[in-house]
Amino acid sequence: MTATTPKVLDIKEAIETRRSIRKYVQEPMNQDDLHEILRLASLAPSAWNAQTWRFAVVQDAAIKQQIQDAAYGQGQITNAPAVIVVYSDMEDTLATVEETAHPGMGEAGRTGQRNTFDGVFGAQPVAQRGQWGLSQANIAFGFLMLAARGLGYDTVPMLGFDPAKVKEILGLPEHVQFAGLLPVGKRAEDGFPHHRHSVERITKFY
Repeated sequence: MTATTPKVLDIKEAIETRRSIRKYVQEPMNQDDLHEILRLASLAPSAWNAQTWRFAVVQDAAIKQQIQDAAYGQGQITNAPAVIVVYSDMEDTLATVEETAHPGMGEAGRTGQRNTFDGVFGAQPVAQRGQWGLSQANIAFGFLMLAARGLGYDTVPMLGFDPAKVKEILGLPEHVQFAGLLPVGKRAEDGFPHHRHSVERITKFY
């Protein structure tokens, strides 16, 4: 392992050491690491392999400032070297759904994927099917946080922002739905340790 190679955490350590971090080391994001985090997140599972998630990666200081303004002034936006905006685009998914059919299934798989999605979602209102797409993007949002932590980076999930303003800033279509904003970088603070319900408090066994 070289001095520039991050320590890769196993999944247990990544989960147990993840914290919500709002202050970051002031250095640019390693672009290879950033791409690897996104690649790992893109391996998240989704129903029918729909892959409705999309990532908008913001590193430009001026755009981060605009997003911070849309997020009610929360300082972690501009403090982090990168902010990943995670959203779902169900309309793009429907328009290109053949791309999500596994190549091993051949042309029959592509046709079946089209028929399935048209049959299930074709008659639904845009907002309704968009909610289904968002449920898939939320899975990728969780994977993204673990992928970042696994490579030694830290994040804080954010839902406090004006969606319409973020869409305007990034030029996103009106129909997209947000899983959240995710500042990412190397921690410059430890953050609070976990404070969670016990397994017994939140679980019923049958």
